[in-house]
Amino acid sequence: QVQLVESGGGLVQAGGSLRLSCTVSGRMFSNYVMGWFRQAPGKEREFVGAISWSGGTTYYPDSVKGRFTISRDNIGNTGYVQMNSLKPEDTALYYCAVASYSSSVLYTKSAFYAYWGQGTQVTVSS
Repeated sequence: QVQLVESGGGLVQAGGSLRLSCTVSGRMFSNYVMGWFRQAPGKEREFVGAISWSGGTTYYPDSVKGRFTISRDNIGNTGYVQMNSLKPEDTALYYCAVASYSSSVLYTKSAFYAYWGQGTQVTVSS
């Protein structure tokens, strides 16, 4: 059984930083793309970024580019997203996910991810 456990969310002032972690068990983590998504109340789930299986390639949407950095530790089966210069509009429930298939494609759509964490809340106050 594949499990993703997230941690690191919390309340932070605008301009502050947080680092989210996602530990994966039950799957060969190192073979798969990891993605991060977020969902604010009343809004659709939004792609935040993805990292290749090797960690050598990342992709971010314009909304977080230059502020968020995704990394991974394949030995420790853990992925991370470092979030800097946080804004109130970054407030959301953040999810990590592991891709359904072993591929070099950095999927931006949630449908391509088979396994999801439970979500961790990030709240940015103004």
